[in-house]
Amino acid sequence: MEQPWVVGLILALLGLAVGSFDNVAIYRVPRGLSLWSPGSFCPRCKRPVAWRDNLPILGYILLRGRCRRCGGPISPRYPLVEALSGGLFLAVGAKHDFRWSVEMLPELLLVTVLIIVSFIDLDEQIIPNRVILPAVPAALVLMAVVAWARGDWGILLRSLAGAAIGGVPLGLLALLLPRGMGMGDAKLSLFTGLVLGYQQLTAFFFAFLTGSAAGLVLIALGRMGRKSRIPFGPFLALGALVALFFGGWIWEFYRGLMG
Repeated sequence: MEQPWVVGLILALLGLAVGSFDNVAIYRVPRGLSLWSPGSFCPRCKRPVAWRDNLPILGYILLRGRCRRCGGPISPRYPLVEALSGGLFLAVGAKHDFRWSVEMLPELLLVTVLIIVSFIDLDEQIIPNRVILPAVPAALVLMAVVAWARGDWGILLRSLAGAAIGGVPLGLLALLLPRGMGMGDAKLSLFTGLVLGYQQLTAFFFAFLTGSAAGLVLIALGRMGRKSRIPFGPFLALGALVALFFGGWIWEFYRGLMG
């Protein structure tokens, strides 16, 4: 019999480990570097990082935020990403009452990809094909696995509908208004729609709501002009996370208001 605390512990540790990989991808993908070799190295002195210094969060604490070799500062983003990954993996477990479920597979893929593309978009204002193009077929396969395991192929149909809801409108916007929306945003929304299905509508609502609010605040503070662009990927990611964890409650609340 599975114990919820054991499931939670495994998911937390797995999330921390995946968070270390997320950091590798965030640094290397925009630079065109291999994700697999060489092993972890200090971005400043380029010397290898020992395995004990590469332990998620703990390594950063033991090193006091500095490279053992050159003494250069290590960005606090590294433990932040690891903690975020561990927390989101735990949140997926909580969503399923800390019981193993096949639905966890596409959801864990979703939160992992969202972390990677959000931080890359914040740094480079791009959502790289190298991340999102493999993620789309992977999500489709995992949703097909869920549909097969549950004996409900309507799950896959709803997944495809969510992909269309996510990808088509933003794809058209990217073609018609290339300065306002990038094709990477459309690809990201197609990917999130595959996992979220019809809840992609909820994701859109919160993405545009938070993106607009952030833009207005930055304009009011003089940090950007009316024609400036801000990375929209993190807002799409935030909307997807809201839809993933709270979408059911939001729909029920909306139906209650309409009823």
